Amino acid sequence: MSGNLPKNLAVKIYKLTKTPNLSKDFGLRDQIHRAAVSIPVNISEGDELGTNKQSIRNFYIVKGSVAELQTLLIISNEIDYIDNEKMNTLNNECNLISVMLNKHIKARRPNDL
Repeated sequence: MSGNLPKNLAVKIYKLTKTPNLSKDFGLRDQIHRAAVSIPVNISEGDELGTNKQSIRNFYIVKGSVAELQTLLIISNEIDYIDNEKMNTLNNECNLISVMLNKHIKARRPNDL
């Protein structure tokens, strides 16, 4: 899966977590980091795996990381660590990545599944 959206999202998340509230909440901050970094890393790994079955498995893992990140962003918003606009922007990027993943999974899935 090409494109910089997943990597750029991870960079945005790292910058976001430098804000005073998130930077001091080590548990939440670290969980957000792990979910955000997992997305581009597992996409890259999935693209390079030897079989479509292995690749698809990795892409489903990424979908889980996207959902995890979205949940963490919602929590961060609800405890007033990030504002609605930032949360909505990042959530929309997560949705775009999820759509891209669905298309990528479908393209790699054998016709008989």
